[in-house]
Amino acid sequence: MQVLVVAAVLAVAAAAPAPETPGYKPAPAPYHPAPSYKPASYHPEPQYKEEAKPFAYDYAVNNHYTGTDFAKKDESDGHNTQGYYSVALPDGRVQDVKYVTDNYGGYNAEHNWLMTRWCD
Repeated sequence: MQVLVVAAVLAVAAAAPAPETPGYKPAPAPYHPAPSYKPASYHPEPQYKEEAKPFAYDYAVNNHYTGTDFAKKDESDGHNTQGYYSVALPDGRVQDVKYVTDNYGGYNAEHNWLMTRWCD
């Protein structure tokens, strides 16, 4: 009889739910709602083949009060561009640079500290 009581107690203990571990809760399933709109179809931007156009411009600033002194000149035939710029440096020198640029050779500057002249 005692064996029967012990077996019944063990059966009830085994059938009881396990106590939850405090502080642990499984992560909820991720929520992925269905989109409420239809995604736009892809249309690439149109590509326009535009020929290069010739241009020429120049400007210069020489303000004796502030010491601002710079100039720039560019000319292009539509394929090759050549130009010149000049700028007054903080130490009193003026830096002169001549350059040529095109689609094949890139930017080539004739910049030499010997070309730099002192401001008067």
